[in-house]
Amino acid sequence: MLLSGLLCFVLGLLPLGALAALDDGAKIANRTIDRTVALRTHSIYPPYIDQDLQNRWWDFGADTIINTNKHVRLTRNKASQMGWLWSRLPLTAANWILEVEFKISGESSHLFGDGMAIWLTTARTQPGPVFGSIDQFEGLGVFLDTYANSRHTYSFPRVVAMLGDGKTRYDQPNDGEANKIGACSANYRRTNVATKLKITYIKDTYLNVQIQYRAWDDWTECFTVKGISLPTAPFIGISAMTGDVSDNHDVIVITTSSAILSNPDTPRDQFRNNKSTDVGTSWFSSILKFLLFGAVLSGLWFAWKTYGARQGGRGFGSGLGSIGRGGPSLGAMAGKIYDSKRF
Repeated sequence: MLLSGLLCFVLGLLPLGALAALDDGAKIANRTIDRTVALRTHSIYPPYIDQDLQNRWWDFGADTIINTNKHVRLTRNKASQMGWLWSRLPLTAANWILEVEFKISGESSHLFGDGMAIWLTTARTQPGPVFGSIDQFEGLGVFLDTYANSRHTYSFPRVVAMLGDGKTRYDQPNDGEANKIGACSANYRRTNVATKLKITYIKDTYLNVQIQYRAWDDWTECFTVKGISLPTAPFIGISAMTGDVSDNHDVIVITTSSAILSNPDTPRDQFRNNKSTDVGTSWFSSILKFLLFGAVLSGLWFAWKTYGARQGGRGFGSGLGSIGRGGPSLGAMAGKIYDSKRF
């Protein structure tokens, strides 16, 4: 009875464990991002360059300066500067996550600009008026705009995204208001923590942009666009520009990963072997192990009682006691065993 009761208790806890194991990642239809695979060809971090003062996977140009210990500085805090950093290979992954750690800073707290842009476009390394890159681009542009060209009801700095078709111009006078697909305000300039922007894209389905600027690992939702299609195999680029006002625009780290989706037929309450499930179910695993150990002990105790009853109530202890009272001594038994092994 005790053993069956424990098993019923364990089975009753299983639904709770299944709920705790739900994936907290992005839900795309009936699928989730199960895991990611880092793409070295589309990532860059210190020291940025090799012994030939180049990078195998990235090009940089215009006013860009590289400090191998700190950053790739696209523009200095000087007027009329422009700089860019572009991947040499197109991004062929259908689903991906792009995370950019950046820093925008300057001495002035009132007059600064203009900002920087993150690109996923069909063309690369072409300087222009849109944050240091060309207008009428084809692909995605995510603009970190720090200077307002006109009056708005929202505050700056701001994140604005545009999906270019190769013909439409960026709405420069109104800071991209006419053709934005998503936007949010975030005070990411001169922060006390590392500022990061994360773009998650699922082919023809989902685009999500988040930003970290308040505290470490505190991601703020910026916007989500569903049913969006980006060009196949775009190049990754980052550019920046200053005008009459200026700032330092630095790239610290770029990390790109291919996103592996779950099977659409997999139930959402299935256990998943990733970080979110490991943390969420550690308590359940400990309790389950403890209960299973108790069930094993109960089974052994039940087997011992059953064996004792079949031996006439003597149990294991009475059998050992008979050796000392009426049976042969341990020494005699040992002697017989020894003699039987003699040649």
